[in-house]
Amino acid sequence: MTTVHDNLRSVQHRLTAAGAAFELHWVEHDGQRLPAYKNACSSLAELVSLGRVHADKVFMVFEDERWTFSRFYAQVDALACRLRSDFALQSGQRVAIAMRNRPEWAVVFVAVASLGAVPAALNSFGLGDELLAAIGLIEPQLLFVDSERLQRISAPSAPLGCPVVLVGAEPATGSGLHAYAALCAVAANPLALPDLDPLDPALILFTSGATSQAKGVVSGQRAVCQALYNIDFIGACAAMSSPAALQAIMQRGLPPTSLTVVPLFHVSGLHAQLLGSLRHGRRLVFMRRWEPQAALALMRQERVTQFNGAPSMVLQLLAQPGFDDPAVVGNLSGIGFGGAGLPQRAIDEVLQRVRPSMSGVGFGLTETNGVGSAISGEGFQYRPHSAGLCSPIMQLRLVDAAGADVPIGQPGEVWMRGVSLMQAYWRAPQQSRQALDGGWFRSGDIGMLDAEGFLTIVDRIKDVINRAGEKIAAAEVESCLLQHPDLAEAAVIALPDADTGEAVVAIVVARDGCAPTVSALQAFAAARLASYKRPQRIHIRSSSLPRNPVGKLLKQQLRGEYERDGSG
Repeated sequence: MTTVHDNLRSVQHRLTAAGAAFELHWVEHDGQRLPAYKNACSSLAELVSLGRVHADKVFMVFEDERWTFSRFYAQVDALACRLRSDFALQSGQRVAIAMRNRPEWAVVFVAVASLGAVPAALNSFGLGDELLAAIGLIEPQLLFVDSERLQRISAPSAPLGCPVVLVGAEPATGSGLHAYAALCAVAANPLALPDLDPLDPALILFTSGATSQAKGVVSGQRAVCQALYNIDFIGACAAMSSPAALQAIMQRGLPPTSLTVVPLFHVSGLHAQLLGSLRHGRRLVFMRRWEPQAALALMRQERVTQFNGAPSMVLQLLAQPGFDDPAVVGNLSGIGFGGAGLPQRAIDEVLQRVRPSMSGVGFGLTETNGVGSAISGEGFQYRPHSAGLCSPIMQLRLVDAAGADVPIGQPGEVWMRGVSLMQAYWRAPQQSRQALDGGWFRSGDIGMLDAEGFLTIVDRIKDVINRAGEKIAAAEVESCLLQHPDLAEAAVIALPDADTGEAVVAIVVARDGCAPTVSALQAFAAARLASYKRPQRIHIRSSSLPRNPVGKLLKQQLRGEYERDGSG
């Protein structure tokens, strides 16, 4: 055991001990006895009310608008009252939100949650048919949309079946739409908090859809509140175990400010950024769309202290001229990203260029409300290639194809059980039964646990390539290729092969101004990978790799593309 590891475990023990801020106790949860944080909020309605104490501090920045907490809650209260009086919205009823990141998105979410109703955050990047399918699945009592989403769902083949509120523009006369501005025009007092059970539904989020059809994930009140309190635990653990970095950051005297580019309909944007900032009085800076150079300018202008994004976004940001300007990196206290498929280059550059920092990594899914494992600060510097230590409210198992536990240091599918787990996939009983096995959620991720308890995510099960009986993690090959200085992106997929069953195929994108050759890339991989792991074919692509709104590679789309054109 090492000093860093021992210190981390000691800090975790102190934080979760009896009488401590993150004291654990046992609860009966959906037929199971599970650990939970004793001091967490009991409902999402209670949790979203906590930000009122921040009053005139700036909460959100969007283009030329600056919203204080007071302005935000004034609109929340006005809208909540009209939702109750005009639409008779009750606890447990669903309200769909289909908008880009903007302050009104947050207002709608908090107003709905304040009533004990269930916000259903739709993928705002979806096209017309996708949005209409999600609306039809959810069957909301009310739908909030902005102009762009409204255009996509205009003239549907079937009625939407609910009132529609237009945000950010005035509805055309006779359109039958309700105006958001009118609903928020009359000031109102906060409504009393609803009486909710811990297992009452709190939230519906959709999975990313990177490897399969997106599914609606239903989470209960306790699950969401425990997950949000767990974010506080991760921060407290990092602060206590990294005193030198914390002191240096505090001496800068900058207000905590996050550049929010991850969509709010995603668990990392909603939980870790919007709701975390709401509770703790932190500032959020929204972008209309992701653009690395514009992000850099905003970071300089707003003195951004935190950036969380997909590894692809982090790499793009680090590649921008001017990132190392003290007016940018000198304000950063940390960069955070997910723990699956993290390229070596992203880790190395963050550790070298962002100092001092509380940078970190985490592993969690929509189905777990983002809870799984995490590590930040000195712990991240100690084990940057891992996804961290398991959170106190989550239990982990690594199992083989037969469902038996695998030994320490051996790969297996990550199964998780805890109070933050979803209740089910919305109106998908068969898929719910397949995902939840005796209270354990089958993640579909391959991971390994070491003797110190650190979890390393190897790859998605669907991204493990079987080449002549040898199992190859696509993420390992991608990370290797991304070490090449001429490459900006890399994806590795399996395509059918008559000789080996599956071929290792790489699709790469060059950095601007660079022109790597296939032979040079093959030689680069040959010097770093075992022979069976090397790509049998490498395709240099002129356009960016297809990704979903949170930066995940759409490998299914790539497979179809390269199979169709015969490139495989």
